[in-house]
Amino acid sequence: MRMKTAQILMECLLEQGVDTVFGYPGGTILNVYDEFELHGYKDKIRHILTAHEQGASHAADGYARATGKVGVCFATSGPGATNLTTGIATAYYDSSPVVFITCNVSENLIGKDSFQEVDITGISMPITKCNYLVKDPNQLADVIREAFAIARTGRPGPVLVDIAKNVTAAEAEYEPLPLSEHPNHGRLAAMLRRASHELKAPEPDAGDIQTLLDMIEEARRPLVLVGGGVIRSKGAVPQFRKFIETLNAPVASTIMGGGACPGDHPLFTGMIGMHGSHASNHASDQCDLLIALGARFSDRVVSNVKTFAPKAKILHIDIDAAEINKNVRADVSLVGDLKNVLEILSERLPQQSHPEWMAHIMELKEKYPLTYDISGLSCPYVIQELERLTQGKAIITTDVGQHQMWTAQYYKFSKPRTLLTSGGLGTMGYGLGAAIGAKLAKPEKTVINIAGDGCFRMNMNELATASRYNIPVIEVILNNHVLGMVRQWQTLFYDEHYSATTLNDKVDFVKVAEALGCRGIRVTSKEELAPALKEAMECGGPVVLDCQIDSDDKVFPMVPAGAPIENAFDQDDLDGKG
Repeated sequence: MRMKTAQILMECLLEQGVDTVFGYPGGTILNVYDEFELHGYKDKIRHILTAHEQGASHAADGYARATGKVGVCFATSGPGATNLTTGIATAYYDSSPVVFITCNVSENLIGKDSFQEVDITGISMPITKCNYLVKDPNQLADVIREAFAIARTGRPGPVLVDIAKNVTAAEAEYEPLPLSEHPNHGRLAAMLRRASHELKAPEPDAGDIQTLLDMIEEARRPLVLVGGGVIRSKGAVPQFRKFIETLNAPVASTIMGGGACPGDHPLFTGMIGMHGSHASNHASDQCDLLIALGARFSDRVVSNVKTFAPKAKILHIDIDAAEINKNVRADVSLVGDLKNVLEILSERLPQQSHPEWMAHIMELKEKYPLTYDISGLSCPYVIQELERLTQGKAIITTDVGQHQMWTAQYYKFSKPRTLLTSGGLGTMGYGLGAAIGAKLAKPEKTVINIAGDGCFRMNMNELATASRYNIPVIEVILNNHVLGMVRQWQTLFYDEHYSATTLNDKVDFVKVAEALGCRGIRVTSKEELAPALKEAMECGGPVVLDCQIDSDDKVFPMVPAGAPIENAFDQDDLDGKG
């Protein structure tokens, strides 16, 4: 059938099962937005108008992370498109499947420095799995189908489709195609026929599997390092939990692996790396086999590559071949989908036992518990109260900084896709948009964003989005009136030169919340916290809690950048008590 190309785009979104789009309109994308009214797509696809395109990008990302589905984001050309770039990069570094759809100026204006023209495909090339500039109306349906397949398949990630405005006004033939038939038609079929395509993970080689099994059975002090790849691989978490029970070995997690292993599991040693637990960091120093599952060995995990896991053979399993030997050289590696690999390993691996090793790990956990000053209101106390009141079942989003680390340390995540945070790019201002997306995706869940006051200032305008649609997210601001993590570094490594990190001013976050249509509550003591949290959870609308904490609270343990991770220190060490 013949129809307007903008309508074809909408039909293609319906083919993919898209029910929600986050975006912000503008001149070049008006033909697409007109379809919401012209042919009634507003009744089939919910559009959420955010306060800023960056907020839309994070909301689409949060929607994707909470569900495992592909998130969708719309924006116009020029500054509309460039405002997406931080959100695109955030999704890219954390392997989140989002399709960003922008519309550029008409084809005859491209390359002429036209009003609101920008080469968004060129700009986004390093931070997308793939991107497109669509100039042919007859190619649009094919491109959209391919874009979604690339975003969701293999190692997930963002894809950008830029469409010239004249294309959205043209007509083309459209043939409806069920999602199951997409691999058999058009560009996607041609891609799948190529031997080099990466849409399907390679099947594990029987010889490689046997090598892994032999290494595991020979190990006396194995350690599992779980990363975000276990969360991203659909269906991998049950297989992962079966595997660690069979292996009977300690499990350390990157921040992106939060929720893969329940936080209260006896095998779990906590986060690893710069702000990891002593148990996890010492285990990595003493293990004789480190099994890395879907982890990329970032500098915040490894710190010093030359001293990382010095006694261990490294076994690295990942769906992305580019991650193998990129940061840490593996003794044995396997490229494949973690669900499939772990399923095979669990079936063939006999029950293991490492009593002396596990007893040593339990001693480390008991000797080096996480501690904080309990005399007043603090971020760890807030997070533990949140966990108690939500029974660990909430979806927690975070911004980036001290509060992010405290959240990973103190909230015992029990399920995958319940910790949504910017682990790779470290995007301040990510959390509120992500919380909005997650709550719309999972309305039955309590969704809480934990933010610092510096991060809240980045994207607090998205409170207007939450109030416009009455999205009952809870924004918990850990307000220490400074850029906390930067101040911590200034205190410890820069002779207390607090340059440009003090935020004492006249901004009142409770009044800001109320001005933007939300409930605002200020919390200044431990006694006020539980009633305020209960009120927020029962409110039925968006709520901001302004929790006043000390400016000099610090995240411990801490490893200085580049130091061996077993050399973590805490306040007692600074006070000469360690």
